[in-house]
Amino acid sequence: MKRRRLAREEGDLGRKRPQVGAAEEGSGFFSCLPDDLVVAILCRLSASTARPSDLLGVLIACKRLNRLGLDPLVLSNASVESLAIRAMNWSASAHRFLKRCADAGNLEACYILGMIRFYCLGNRRSGLSLMARAAICNHMEALYSLAVIHFNGSGRSNSDKDLSAGVAFCARAASLGHEDAIRVLGHCLQDGYGVRRNAAKGRRFLLLANARELAVVLSTSSSSLPHCRRLCSLLRDFWCSTPAGARHPANQFMVEWFAARGGVVVESEGLSLCSYGGCGRPETRRHEFRRCSACGVASYCSRACQALHWKLAHKAECVPMERWLDLAAAAADGAPADGGDL
Repeated sequence: MKRRRLAREEGDLGRKRPQVGAAEEGSGFFSCLPDDLVVAILCRLSASTARPSDLLGVLIACKRLNRLGLDPLVLSNASVESLAIRAMNWSASAHRFLKRCADAGNLEACYILGMIRFYCLGNRRSGLSLMARAAICNHMEALYSLAVIHFNGSGRSNSDKDLSAGVAFCARAASLGHEDAIRVLGHCLQDGYGVRRNAAKGRRFLLLANARELAVVLSTSSSSLPHCRRLCSLLRDFWCSTPAGARHPANQFMVEWFAARGGVVVESEGLSLCSYGGCGRPETRRHEFRRCSACGVASYCSRACQALHWKLAHKAECVPMERWLDLAAAAADGAPADGGDL
């Protein structure tokens, strides 16, 4: 009896083994999928990821996903959110990943890596080349950044400013709907800076930039308001859409990069950052940026940053230079100046 019972138990175990094998075969269905189908799925995934860790999680899942996830087609479709690397996480591997995405033709990767190399790593030539690759394909952030670089002569001497090229890049970015480019182009036309003066057209561009900014605020606060819908339709008549005015990952990276260094670009050279906190651009030489004409303390890489910072903070902080001189003279005499309490 014992022998029969043992034989029966061994037979049951023998029948269960194929079920385990079937489970393993079921888990191996993924290996039966063709590479083209997996790459197509990964392309959709990389284009919709909301953070770099989402794409990283796919790459470390298994060897096959790592191999197919680094396919040029997948990397070329990676969303800007999946490329938003934080400055605290910057490393050689992060650099290589952005480089692979840029080599695959990802315009956002070209722009982000170009800005990092140009402003943070000091590799001006390589950074400019990457931004130019994105600008050729009408990447509006790259077009605007090239406009700022040409306006300031960044990476070169003060005599190397190219105002006409800056206006051309700015006009192209403005035609694609870049809000800062629209504002800078309006100031250029009003002042005759790099282009023939046309005050009426300049005011039109400034009005468009302000209306666009207002539409973004209204759409984020209450998109159901009828006047917001009317304003957005008016902006469409002016060939401009109204995307949310979020800080681009390249600017976010630069803000974090220099904040980790105490807001100092190169301490020995006395370079400063753009005073508008959402920009993050540093000077590439001394006195490259424009100073506030009233206080002489704040410095800006562009008129757009100056206008935004004035409305957000500097209007309440700006103290004219004459008042500082009066305070200094009063302190030397030992008497308080009129209205001297700040």
